[in-house]
Amino acid sequence: MVSRLVLVLGDQLSDGITALREADRDSDIVVMAEVADEASYVPHHPKKIAFVFAAMRKFAARLEAAGWRVRYTRLDDPENAGSIPGELLRAADATGASEVLATEPGEFRLISALQDCPVPVHVLPDDRFLCSHEEFEGWAEGRKELRMEWFYREMRRRTGLLMEGDKPAGGKWNYDHDNRKPAPDEVAYGGPMQFTPDATVEEVLDLVETRFGGNFGTLRPFHFATDQGEARRALAHFIRYALPRFGDFQDAMLDGNRFLYHAVVSMYLNAGLLDWREVCEAAEDAWRDGHAPLNAVEGFIRQIIGWREFMRGIYFHEGPGYTRRNELGHDRPLPDFYWTADTDMRCVAKAVAQTRDEAYAHHIQRLMVTGNFALLAGIDPHAVHEWYLAVYADAYEWVEAPNVIGMSQFADGGVVGSKPYVSGGNYIRKMSDYCNKCSYDVGEKSGEKACPYNYLYWAFLHRHRDRFGKNPRMAQMYRTWARMSDDKRQATLESADAFLGKLDGGARV
Repeated sequence: MVSRLVLVLGDQLSDGITALREADRDSDIVVMAEVADEASYVPHHPKKIAFVFAAMRKFAARLEAAGWRVRYTRLDDPENAGSIPGELLRAADATGASEVLATEPGEFRLISALQDCPVPVHVLPDDRFLCSHEEFEGWAEGRKELRMEWFYREMRRRTGLLMEGDKPAGGKWNYDHDNRKPAPDEVAYGGPMQFTPDATVEEVLDLVETRFGGNFGTLRPFHFATDQGEARRALAHFIRYALPRFGDFQDAMLDGNRFLYHAVVSMYLNAGLLDWREVCEAAEDAWRDGHAPLNAVEGFIRQIIGWREFMRGIYFHEGPGYTRRNELGHDRPLPDFYWTADTDMRCVAKAVAQTRDEAYAHHIQRLMVTGNFALLAGIDPHAVHEWYLAVYADAYEWVEAPNVIGMSQFADGGVVGSKPYVSGGNYIRKMSDYCNKCSYDVGEKSGEKACPYNYLYWAFLHRHRDRFGKNPRMAQMYRTWARMSDDKRQATLESADAFLGKLDGGARV
């Protein structure tokens, strides 16, 4: 007699999730399903779909080997109901189960779907994260501003990571100042560990190629880890060969090197193949053993127990309407070159092409190239959000939306950041070699050949002066704008208007 169904989602591929801990291996049945609703609510990158499906199939086999009964539905099963609630209902009808145990999903869309499920669903907290919803709300209560740096320090104290008693290791909480070196001449690292697809992965690749071949993104070659063992090997490879130089060059970008010293393990963390603690402790051990410097290890750990946990806290704190926030009133459609890479702006073309091929780009490519342009050009933030959610293998709404709506597009009005992350072309020139062969001249401030980031930056500040003019972190730039001659300001704004006119008219830019 089956008493309950146990739902395991494609980003919950962890042995210790609460639904499995609560379940009875002798009487309950695990339900896992590849469904159209989850594969198509945005046009996901084919590599992401393949990664999730392959990892799900291998995790299901792992559960069966451990003695669980697993009801697994493949996407091409003719009886597939097409949705998670539909599959739960079908499983309940087939087994006689009357309730479902589930670990809380990471997206409000799916939380709502489970609430409306015809079979009663008992949702348990997802305690794979360091900070629970209740703990984040307690931290946030009474604060005028929710800033990651203060949250991060609390997480350091709680975990003891990089702590010496009650003090931060090395005497400083944050070594970001040491982690802003421009792109190096050479990179002594061959990139993240790659895995040859086995029979399970090849079967999934064929399926994805048939069903999602028209989606943005290159499916093959496919080299992602798809089980816990491979993910741990990928982590160990990064720790040994790349972590020592990760900090120095974590913000750098190179035309001929897509990964530099980055770990590229976020998709494994977000799907559940890696745990935040094992990742952070591996990095900390490298520092304590003298293998990696403190600035590299601190910067890496901050991205996990700082930004990652903070983003999740913000997402659930702000609620289901967060992705529709648009405090700056931006409404320009997303340009086609976000899907085609067909633009003369070399930095954007390179970032989009890399995204197409790898389902990956590092945080500065996302924030200061594609995100920066979208903000400067006044692109609809919801459209930007849906693009990021679609194109990256590590994108789930709980982590993607606050990074895009909040940090990248300032559409939340300052919940995540105290000022918008905008810059002219000089930042990109400093941190990359993209500008060297660009059709635009990053040294020119206005005119047809000038880098669009230059005049769009000043036009953005001019357009939003009422909002940002009194922001102390932006006061210096407004003073610089005010000191410009009338002719220079006019030429800048005319250049921005001309560029945006071409963009709106569908001309190549």
